Amino acid sequence: MSDNQEFDLIVIGAGSGGVRLARMSAQRGARVAVVESRYLGGTCVNVGCVPKKLFVYGAHVHEELEDAAGYGWSVPVGDVTFDWPTLVANKNTEIERLNGIYGRLLENAGVTVIEGTATLADAHTVVVGEKSYSTKHITVATGSWPVVPDIPGKEYVLTSNEMFYLPQLPKQAVVWGGGYIAVEFAGILAGLGVETTLLYRGDLFLRGFDSDIRRFTEQEMRKKGINLRFGVTIESVRSEGAHYRVDLNNGESLETGLVMAATGRKALVEGLGLENLGVELSDSGHVRVDSHFQTTVPSITALGDVIGTPQLTPVALAQGMVLSRRLFGDGQGEMDYSAIPTAVFCQPNIGTVGLTEEEARVAGYSLKIFRSEFRPMKYTLSGRDERSLMKLVVDEESDRVLGAHMVGPDAGEITQGLAVAIKAGATKAQFDATLGIHPTSAEEFVTMREPVV
Repeated sequence: MSDNQEFDLIVIGAGSGGVRLARMSAQRGARVAVVESRYLGGTCVNVGCVPKKLFVYGAHVHEELEDAAGYGWSVPVGDVTFDWPTLVANKNTEIERLNGIYGRLLENAGVTVIEGTATLADAHTVVVGEKSYSTKHITVATGSWPVVPDIPGKEYVLTSNEMFYLPQLPKQAVVWGGGYIAVEFAGILAGLGVETTLLYRGDLFLRGFDSDIRRFTEQEMRKKGINLRFGVTIESVRSEGAHYRVDLNNGESLETGLVMAATGRKALVEGLGLENLGVELSDSGHVRVDSHFQTTVPSITALGDVIGTPQLTPVALAQGMVLSRRLFGDGQGEMDYSAIPTAVFCQPNIGTVGLTEEEARVAGYSLKIFRSEFRPMKYTLSGRDERSLMKLVVDEESDRVLGAHMVGPDAGEITQGLAVAIKAGATKAQFDATLGIHPTSAEEFVTMREPVV
């Protein structure tokens, strides 16, 4: 059955990149439809960065209550309670509000929203249910999905998707993995009073981040009571009544109330029919594209997590802008993947932009390293044993700041401003000539004078 509708572009997937591409293309006069089988906003809005950060805020409240005493506030411990279902319900309400905003953005831009699962019948036809739609261009923006390793008992293992809708919190939890998601959820669970163990097969988590940042974050997370276990992995999970038995590769076993895997994500392409049309996938299972997001089929493009570029919402948004311009604008525009700022909302937060010290040395730079470690002013009265780290990686020859890295409160907020300077090619002398805002932690980035290396 044909729907008799013809479009200039059909976007499969209403995540950040897909929605941005659809809106911008429609505003350029294209007839656009978006097909979505789950929820508007994709992973970020529904089971990713937005609800994650709301949970981080919730988990940090107990420290705020503890710190209050140092500022003269009396908060009787026995009177303080936490209700997990309330946090989840309030989070759900906010996500529903955001879903509505995404829907209105598409509607106001004149984009047709088609609910259902898409299959590509040919290079210009998208089938959803019993209806088929013709289009000049197709963009695959289906994102990625969590992967649980194929171990005995994998059916007992949760992913980040399910964590956002847990009916109740366990007393103990095991988080399996060493990336953003694992580190963030370990902090969330521990902050909400769950006895938390993080297991990672490598010698230190957050691979790819600056080594000073990784070691400092390990130190601070251990202070918060999180049991970090490196060099181990899970071999099997067994259900034992009200709890689970987690068997490790070193012969040990752990008893826990919950096992969460944050062990990677795969491109969500199954069932689309790409292989039938000759759309090539990479060895990692991502859709293979060139620098213009073009697949091996002329009418089909792809963007976002599904193509294997950095899995960050702002990256997908920028890709959507570039691709819209290429398809329906002046045909110009390129993606620049250098100096992408990012944050890890563990506790304390990580903010980073530009080259790590290790990357800069491999690239052949002669470096000056500036580093500062201190207790944030907020904790001088509360007595909290939490410290911050700030680091600048500077090219000795040109004096250009190649990278800025931070662990501490509001690291993401501070790093966003630094990203502008680094993208503009600022030098260390220009950092030094910039007056700080006193008293703030951020001023440390413009007051570090003596290199440590």
